[in-house]
Amino acid sequence: MTLPRASGILLHPTSLPGPCGSGDLGGAAYHFVDWLASAGQSLWQILPLGGIGPGNSPYMSSSACAGNVLLLDLHDLQQQGWLCADALAPAATFENQRVDFASVVPWRMQRLHAAARAFFAAPAAQPRLAFDAFCRQHEAWLDDYALFMALTDANDQRLWCDWDPLLAGRDAQALQQARVQHAAAIGFWQFCQWRFFEQWTKLKAYANGRGVRIVGDIPIFVAYQSADVWAYQHLFDLDAQGRARVVAGVPPDYFSATGQRWGNPLYRWEAHHEQAYAWWITRIRHTFTLVDIVRIDHFRGFVAYWEIPASEPTAVMGRWMPGPGVALFEAVEAALGKLPIIAEDLGVITPEVEALRRRFDLPGMRILQFAFGSGNGNGNSYLPHNYESNTVVYGGTHDNNTSVGWWQDATLAERAHACDYLGVDGNDIAWDLIRAACASVADTAIHPLQDVLALGAQHRMNLPGKGERYWEWRFTWEQVRPEHVRRLKRLCDLYRRR
Repeated sequence: MTLPRASGILLHPTSLPGPCGSGDLGGAAYHFVDWLASAGQSLWQILPLGGIGPGNSPYMSSSACAGNVLLLDLHDLQQQGWLCADALAPAATFENQRVDFASVVPWRMQRLHAAARAFFAAPAAQPRLAFDAFCRQHEAWLDDYALFMALTDANDQRLWCDWDPLLAGRDAQALQQARVQHAAAIGFWQFCQWRFFEQWTKLKAYANGRGVRIVGDIPIFVAYQSADVWAYQHLFDLDAQGRARVVAGVPPDYFSATGQRWGNPLYRWEAHHEQAYAWWITRIRHTFTLVDIVRIDHFRGFVAYWEIPASEPTAVMGRWMPGPGVALFEAVEAALGKLPIIAEDLGVITPEVEALRRRFDLPGMRILQFAFGSGNGNGNSYLPHNYESNTVVYGGTHDNNTSVGWWQDATLAERAHACDYLGVDGNDIAWDLIRAACASVADTAIHPLQDVLALGAQHRMNLPGKGERYWEWRFTWEQVRPEHVRRLKRLCDLYRRR
């Protein structure tokens, strides 16, 4: 589906300012929407909204449907009467420009537990009716998720395959006993999801009302330690003990000489096909209730994916295996119609990957930081003169360095090529790339907020293959100046991006 010509900003909600240790769905999120609108931006791209996993990555969530409870606006819970004002006093360890997950996670979770206890103890009928209605509406995924989270806590965060074999194997009687035994914990996780969906729905409605659409993200794979793998074991490539037989990743590439071993379990695509891709259809339908446009991560994996033996420590010894290809997207389109989906077609892109994207009229991605190396010469597909209109262009994504950081690491040849091509001296490279993206024929231009603020490498969001000290970046409103609004709005006016 072709997207209208527009411009937007890439920023995950955890990176927003705020007093509670990390960005959330509170006042700063609404202020950011206002800022986007004032700067002529009609898109807000985020990362996956699910809970964080190993290394604090939002791409390793415990559920394909549940929201990240750490994003809950605690001030909303206080206004509902479930937290006292003193509970919101920030911890001394909190930082303004990074999320210290080691201190933020327990601090926020303590307050969520206190709010849930107050909610369930309160006599008020109306909130409880709304909660019960939410649980009924979302029971298809919420029941498994809440039980999974309760059992994970009860088993000291051990992998589900190491639980009691009856629970790991989902024996019906054992599950029913667990629901009774852990009813309070299940209620807690249901409460958190209720509040997440209430808060997110209001924020999205506010953004849409101001002319800002949300671009969400679906990771192609899910985490092993997730309600989905536990509940739908037959859909994943597991051994007799329930452990992943093979795992996901990518071969050696631009980011890593040994490739990337993500560790996600791989799908049994034949089982998905036998069920007419019902799990995928449900997942995509659910995501579109939360966002307006969806970016599917690692699109090339639907054509062929890199299969790594679970025993291998790196991705080097993997092999390419065929994905579902056309069959999956035909099933999705038949069930849901044509959808505004962006295909993340980065990495090793074959003619087959390109053919799949074009068959379903999905815009691909182009990264300007990849445009000025030695590969392909003037035919480099990341150079703007080689773009087609049905494209989304970025200076860099969440996996790239900031543009200032990239420039500092660039070779002399890359710098010379970029300056010659863009007609600049490189002294304002982040904004040079923003202008190039806006000026291009690509229908959609997305700019990481770090580039708008011209921040260096220490502000990058992620470095693929590295498990620590990433996903932590935050900005402060003091870094945002009136000139940023003026420059963005001027580029949108100049290049007709609305």
